[in-house]
Amino acid sequence: MSVSPFTKQQLLPQEEKLEIARRKSELFIGMPKETSYQERRICLTPDAVNSLTSNGHRVMIESGAGLSSSYTDKEYSDAGAEITQDTKKVFGCPIVLKVEPLTLTEIEMINQQATVISAIQLKTRKAEYFAALTKKKVTALAFEYLKDEDGTYPAVKSLSEIAGIASILIASELMINNQFGKGLLFGNITGVPPTDVVILGAGTVGEFAARTALGLGASVKVFDNSITKLRRLQNNLNQRIFTSTIQPKALLKALRRCDVAIGAMRGVDRCPVVVTESMVEHMKKAAVIVDVSIDTGGCFETSEVTTHEKPTFIKNDVIHYCVPNIPSRYSKTASLSISNILTPYLLQIAEDGGLESAIRCNKGLKNGVYLYHGILTNKAIGDWFDLPDSDINLIVF
Repeated sequence: MSVSPFTKQQLLPQEEKLEIARRKSELFIGMPKETSYQERRICLTPDAVNSLTSNGHRVMIESGAGLSSSYTDKEYSDAGAEITQDTKKVFGCPIVLKVEPLTLTEIEMINQQATVISAIQLKTRKAEYFAALTKKKVTALAFEYLKDEDGTYPAVKSLSEIAGIASILIASELMINNQFGKGLLFGNITGVPPTDVVILGAGTVGEFAARTALGLGASVKVFDNSITKLRRLQNNLNQRIFTSTIQPKALLKALRRCDVAIGAMRGVDRCPVVVTESMVEHMKKAAVIVDVSIDTGGCFETSEVTTHEKPTFIKNDVIHYCVPNIPSRYSKTASLSISNILTPYLLQIAEDGGLESAIRCNKGLKNGVYLYHGILTNKAIGDWFDLPDSDINLIVF
């Protein structure tokens, strides 16, 4: 007699487990005009707005919000957005999207329990900012903290790529356009020595600066104190270039010969100053310094913050370009980049049935939350401002 491979229990009719479909939620997003100095970007392009509205979501935009990124009100209107002149109406939307962090005046205009998605720029925040958001019981997400499946920070990486490429293009302009410039073509012309470039920092900014400089035919030297970063940079570039740890003697030798020096260092609180004023004094006359690290203090001792309107100054016969927020100079490219990152997150939030469900399902999105219904959930911010914080995993699970 053959023995059945199944137990009696397994042969009995079983209860069918049905998947409970998540209820989609409809988003109502407000995009106000950027008011911060030198900020020209916008969070969503007309194509992104069209993608949202065709999925049944509402987008309200303040008139003229996209002009500095070369997007007209008509383009947004054709994409299905509601255009309004009323700033308060836009800030009254349940979800507010902004590139720069909200000002205290703007926080006054938002509703209780609103959701705010913007950059946080922690180094420029004050404790009052968090107190004002807490009072409104806001749920706030920061671009800088949003994570991808592979653990990288897509917004930071993307804007760093723009800054790295831009630093070389800016340097190439300054070598010819400035009255003090050398009249050098950035490249490698037959019979002419190539432009000599020194890059400080082997992160994303440094990598994309090196990639662009090499593409133009320059001779590139990269300095960083992390051998791992230098190795990764060489692997990503797929070629061997001069790399070195930051040793004053070797760095001074490279700076004396270079035509362009790019500052792309990062620090925990403030960027480390790795080039002293005496090193700058030894550089060639009319050499160019582009200090991308100026956002966190700069890595050249001679660096001073400049603006997009008056971007350069000359010190020790060296041209300095020290404008913070370089991606804003390329506002349309940067807006496309931010929009490409945010749109899938917004569609996912709706698909999951709202932000609360979405952050349960998506660790990368959860990582972006620094305030949850007015409760501070980011330890780094809590430590920085000496504010009480709670672990979001204990609140949302």
